[in-house]
Amino acid sequence: MRLGRIASPDGVVFVSIDGDAGEPDWMTAREIAEHPFGTPTFTGRSWPLADTRLLAPVPASKVVCIGKNYAEHIAEMGGEAPGDPIIFLKPNTAIIGPNVPIQLPANASPVHFEGELAAVIGRPCKDVTAARAPDAILGYTVANDVSARDQQRADGQWTRAKGHDTFCPVGPWIVTDVDPSDLELCTEVNGEAKQHSRTSLMIHDIGAIVEWVSAVMTLLPGDLILTGTPAGVGPIEGGDTVSITIAGIGTLTNPVVRKGKS
Repeated sequence: MRLGRIASPDGVVFVSIDGDAGEPDWMTAREIAEHPFGTPTFTGRSWPLADTRLLAPVPASKVVCIGKNYAEHIAEMGGEAPGDPIIFLKPNTAIIGPNVPIQLPANASPVHFEGELAAVIGRPCKDVTAARAPDAILGYTVANDVSARDQQRADGQWTRAKGHDTFCPVGPWIVTDVDPSDLELCTEVNGEAKQHSRTSLMIHDIGAIVEWVSAVMTLLPGDLILTGTPAGVGPIEGGDTVSITIAGIGTLTNPVVRKGKS
């Protein structure tokens, strides 16, 4: 099942998105009553997806991110692979949906894209073992951990650099029935390939990540866990378009603007 959140003619609603993702003009959004967690029930209302606007699929209470989780990315940035997962947080105010502009701060440079697989938590959970992690996950989506590198270097930690509004694009929807262990991930900027990797190359897999994070903090329905980015990250500038595709899930596309410039 594909789960999403849309701005429909009748307001913002959760939906199931039916149809062939390769033919978006023929896809249909079916309204879910209340929320998609647990067993979704449907209201009977639906709209052609083309007549709606896709939003970020969940309004997460928190965004937990994993740093340094692909060996080749660690090599390109310098440093050593950590023994345990490195976690940091992005505020939920950083979340935007498909086609919403990433707004670069006027004085931040360079700002990098980071294409990532994101897990969406489906139920309240704490101290989840790796083996039970799938029971806690609603599904998977695509994310972009946008990062202001100059601020990251200047601060010596990552909150400001990765926490700006619009620095967490997510979407286009949540897929509930995909195996995350070996998915192809590709990032393009203005149609030019920049990242090409597979989730099987993660140092810490989904189960290990959920176990590590849930030992620290309670996870709530809709929370996002960004699982790290592979090699190939690079700068974006106003006028660019970033598209991240994960096989079996879909493509997340966002334009880029520079604040203070028309």
